[in-house]
Amino acid sequence: MSQGQTEINERRRQDAGAGPQPTAQQRKWLRRGLNQAGGKLPLFDEVGQKVSDRTVNACIEHGWAEPWFNNPLKPDWQVCKLTDAGRRLLMGDDA
Repeated sequence: MSQGQTEINERRRQDAGAGPQPTAQQRKWLRRGLNQAGGKLPLFDEVGQKVSDRTVNACIEHGWAEPWFNNPLKPDWQVCKLTDAGRRLLMGDDA
């Protein structure tokens, strides 16, 4: 989908009062879970930087992601997965 079409779809959702929408960064992170087993969300971005705790926590608070399990090697790193609500939100992007 083109950047222009993405912006149009986002504007339509906002105009329709669709509720809170993820930021571009949150949406980018959530999309990475679509093709992973169980919807696992990455701990690191495409260039190897840790995904911001702020991004992770905001997505959890909105119900788009949820903690999956504790990471025994790095307890301060939260392993998350995409929720059904997060998946529906992202699938609406392609409509």
